[in-house]
Amino acid sequence: MDVVFSPQQMNHHPSTYISRGRVVPNPERPDRAETLLGAVRGLGLPVVAPRRFGRALYAQVHDAGYLDFLEHGHRQWQTLPNASAEIVPNVHPNGRMNGRPQHIVGLAGLYMADTACPIGAQTWESAGASADAAATAARLVVEGAPSAYALCRPPGHHAYADMAGGFCYLNNVAIAAAVLRSRFARVAILDVDVHHGNGTQGIFYRRADVFFASLHADPAAYYPWYVGFADERGEGPGIGSNLNLPLAHGTGDDGVLAALDTAIRAIRAAQPAALAVSLGLDMSADDPLGVIKVTPQGFARMGQAAASLGLPTVLVQEGGYMSPALGGNLASFLAGFGATRGAA
Repeated sequence: MDVVFSPQQMNHHPSTYISRGRVVPNPERPDRAETLLGAVRGLGLPVVAPRRFGRALYAQVHDAGYLDFLEHGHRQWQTLPNASAEIVPNVHPNGRMNGRPQHIVGLAGLYMADTACPIGAQTWESAGASADAAATAARLVVEGAPSAYALCRPPGHHAYADMAGGFCYLNNVAIAAAVLRSRFARVAILDVDVHHGNGTQGIFYRRADVFFASLHADPAAYYPWYVGFADERGEGPGIGSNLNLPLAHGTGDDGVLAALDTAIRAIRAAQPAALAVSLGLDMSADDPLGVIKVTPQGFARMGQAAASLGLPTVLVQEGGYMSPALGGNLASFLAGFGATRGAA
């Protein structure tokens, strides 16, 4: 299995975000990628550079105005008197205001869901490199590879077509799915991050050609709070193509694997021709978030379950934050998936 990664993904370095009213260090740090990269190299997997795709591909998933904001907004922000080093919104329309602002402060609130996605001088380039990694991994699968792993950082599954959020800017797995759809008539996305992939759901909610299944901590008491509930099944042509499996906080290996089995059976029934996995390692019992309690052995079993579908597969990295177990958890999932067979 090839691993796709660019050092350019390290240049985005958000400093802080607001958690429970406090300004705290942002956990989506470049050293996450260094740790994950060390894990795949320890498995002997080859690391390849992403191809360049750019806005033409991103626009298959994302709104043009939103892409303009991501690319050019930081320069506009820096023209403000006393501007912070990063764009952080302080006002949002909240669904009750319909005017479209022209000022960068208003645009920040329009295009950013929360304070956990600050935009710095290098964010656009790093997010683009991350999206290109996902697209390259998908292209390798389209070209005949049985699987590929995109070491995406920053992550992507909270990014809507027109809104950043939760450390995410471009929706990497949705972009990978767009590439897969160039060959495969129907694609499934399996999201196993501790947070619901709300952006991914939003992008595909009215589509029948992409089946989305997510297991995640119950959003009734966890981010993203307002979406990810079991009664969300899709709309219009997409009815029945969306499956959410919220997990009680504290769920361990057996409960997670039972939910994953339900998701695997639903994906089989949907009969996709290819699979993209939003691989969150923040379900770990050792993750700083600590909400779901998966062990390294549990991650290996999750990898085995995903591989049991027997589909051409793109693995797209999502969450998983700094702990001594982070690299080992990735290695366990990849070994369970069978990625190490034939590795040098």
